[in-house]
Amino acid sequence: MILKKSSEMEIGGLLNSNTSKEFKTGDWRTKKPIYNKAKCTKCLKCVVYCPESCILQKKGVITKIDYDYCKGCGICVTVCSSGALTMQEEDFE
Repeated sequence: MILKKSSEMEIGGLLNSNTSKEFKTGDWRTKKPIYNKAKCTKCLKCVVYCPESCILQKKGVITKIDYDYCKGCGICVTVCSSGALTMQEEDFE
């Protein structure tokens, strides 16, 4: 059996990849990651593993967490071995 290349597949045979960049999802999370610059080792694992690309960096330094799109999944905290990221309850007030 010869497999087709993705470019040869019929429309409907592929699903477009989506991220929350199309939809702001930050307003429904219950916890959010908090970044402690002093503890960061600049490994950037959090940047790589964030499924929504919410952790922004420039020249190897984390500059911001984009809370408009962060779902609060906690993957960044799980992969952070230095403890620079922790989860905090969301303040809805």
